[in-house]
Amino acid sequence: MSRRYVSLWFRHLLTDWLTLRQPELKDVPFVLVAPEKNRLIVKATNRLTEQYGISTGMAAADARAVVPGLQVLNAEPGKAEEILKKAAAWCIRYSPLISIDGDGLILDISGCTHLWGSEHDYLKSLVKTLLAKGYDVRGAMADTVGLAWAIARYGKHKPIIETHEHQNALLPLPPEALRIEPETIDLLYKLGFFNIKQIIGHERSALRRRFGNNFLLRLHQALGNVDEPLQYIHPVEPYHVRLPFLEPIRTAEVIEMRIKDLLDMLCERLTAEGMGLRKAVLKGYRVDGKVIEAVIGTNKPSNNAAHLLKLFALKIPGIEPALGIELFTLDAFKVEEVEHKQENLWLAEGSDESTDALAGLLDRVGNKIGAQNIHRYLPQASYWPERSLKPALSLAEQPDMDWNNGRPRPSLLLKYPQRIEVMALLPDEPPRHFIWKGKKHIIKKADDAERIEPEWWQHPERHNHRDYYMIEDEKGGRYWVFRSGHHEGEGTRWYLHGFFA
Repeated sequence: MSRRYVSLWFRHLLTDWLTLRQPELKDVPFVLVAPEKNRLIVKATNRLTEQYGISTGMAAADARAVVPGLQVLNAEPGKAEEILKKAAAWCIRYSPLISIDGDGLILDISGCTHLWGSEHDYLKSLVKTLLAKGYDVRGAMADTVGLAWAIARYGKHKPIIETHEHQNALLPLPPEALRIEPETIDLLYKLGFFNIKQIIGHERSALRRRFGNNFLLRLHQALGNVDEPLQYIHPVEPYHVRLPFLEPIRTAEVIEMRIKDLLDMLCERLTAEGMGLRKAVLKGYRVDGKVIEAVIGTNKPSNNAAHLLKLFALKIPGIEPALGIELFTLDAFKVEEVEHKQENLWLAEGSDESTDALAGLLDRVGNKIGAQNIHRYLPQASYWPERSLKPALSLAEQPDMDWNNGRPRPSLLLKYPQRIEVMALLPDEPPRHFIWKGKKHIIKKADDAERIEPEWWQHPERHNHRDYYMIEDEKGGRYWVFRSGHHEGEGTRWYLHGFFA
């Protein structure tokens, strides 16, 4: 399939933008100026000033002489590019591949137009909507960027150029339609070349000697003989699907149906390539111009559309369609290879012995409360409690050793032991009460002490041990506390190290 491009030319971009914010300027001739070589030069005009012959590049003083009541306003540096970036963000409804091109936009629309019925309906919808927003815009469609650009600015008849009409559409256009330097344009006119038809028949070597390499490059780009790379505002992720709507959608039921359609399209490709997603981002483009997002993540790569839909279903209550959503895009930002057993992965869901079922459960919980709130730990070779475990890098990581199944350990272990004040009547007995964070806890039950000593190579000094007690206070709270060192030493201290469920 050949590439198709649309060029959008915003004829009065800056003045249209300012008029939308200051409606009182609508029927007033005004220009935007900026200093240049100790003079104020016109950088933008509105439609009224153009009727008086005012154009960009003219001195502001000359413009005032032509139009006595002309309003002269200061141009804001960088504003045109800022407006075009916002316009490109809006135009993503029509194509994911958009590039800024001077005073306009270039859209790669290959494979997009059928969603509007035809190329004519596509271009009509795009231009008509931008005109309704208050921008004086012209659009053209062709097989090359150069020809679409030229027809948008200099074409006088059909805005859509078919492939077989390519060269014929270019020939009657003036030399400036080739996007060449002003000096070259002046030279062409001086030599009597008033359209491209008069130029194209000459020898290539003669044209290069007379007008330079850039002239030939632009000519061949417009004809489609040389590819023209574009720098897109929103580069498309390798795994990207999009679904525009002829009528905006608003209800949760329809939103879920459309997300399912997107996932079916994405997972079909992932399955064919043996890949599964780990992170996906859904974007909804609303009628009011706002973009809403929903992000999901998985513990294992998955291309199971039904499972992924369950994860997105958790996000649907947070999607605010307002006046309606015009376009959904879905990007798999992180993908990995899946194991061959992926096709039967979710059949075992519900079995406690299934790692894959656990991954599915963690996906649903993680996307509801946040994956950052779920942690998995593996045993580590150390007697010291805070060093006896380590975070797992993935769900598939296997432990190097078995867990210690001796005395019970708290369900919540503090990262660092916290100092407490205690009262203990007899040596080697648990405390009768302890004070933590200003609150007193009276002990009702306690187990015998468990002495834990560190590895001698970690702490070579003697008597560096802890006596741990599992205790319960009068309100039923269960704690893991320890005494550091021997009870008769002056340096004896008590610490709280964890909580039991």
